[in-house]
Amino acid sequence: MFMLDVRTVPSSPSLIPGKAQFFVELILALVLSRLPYVSLPFHWLESYFHELSHAIAAVISGGVVSQIRLFPDGSGLCFSQGGWPVLVGFSGYTGAALWGTLLFFMSCLRQGIRQSYLALGLVVLLTLALWGRDLLSIAIMLSLSVLFLLPLKLTYSTLLRGSLRLVAMIVMLNALASPAVLLGLGQRGDAALLAQMTLIPAVIWVALWFAVGLGALYLCWRVVANQSAKAKSVA
Repeated sequence: MFMLDVRTVPSSPSLIPGKAQFFVELILALVLSRLPYVSLPFHWLESYFHELSHAIAAVISGGVVSQIRLFPDGSGLCFSQGGWPVLVGFSGYTGAALWGTLLFFMSCLRQGIRQSYLALGLVVLLTLALWGRDLLSIAIMLSLSVLFLLPLKLTYSTLLRGSLRLVAMIVMLNALASPAVLLGLGQRGDAALLAQMTLIPAVIWVALWFAVGLGALYLCWRVVANQSAKAKSVA
């Protein structure tokens, strides 16, 4: 009689990368985020999430957003009135890091990876419809929507997951590195504005954003480490 040992049947591949794969993808994300021209869409994406976070903070704290502007160099502006200015000011870099974490978690979903891409593309288009006013910002947001919607033509969900993880890591790395630039901007930038409003030095706000960025990466790492621990215990 032929007997099948279930231990010899290969299980479906994990939706969460292993530790080695995580670090390889992290290094690849670091390289891509620093390459000229290639990194530009990812800087736009981090800037988009940054300004979108400002907008969301303004709206939920009772303010009104008039427009979001994105520039070719990867910078951006959110024009709002009212709301809690400290929350609005702090939310930019914090939100970008949290959006990156959300993208990473979405890449680990057992089902719905295509729906995740579709939802992200629609969020960008909704932002464009609500707050896109100038042609340059509209063009950049359209490009970002394509970044999420075009991969839907891919057949393999594994490739979709890997691509979304890579985008997530680039967004988090950019959100981690960007606040340091504020230290050389003098009286400009979110840190300077928060320092004026709260009398807390700008360097403290930059340190907080850096801690949030590290925390976002650590959360992703914990997901990977926990999955590896479970895999070892099963084996």
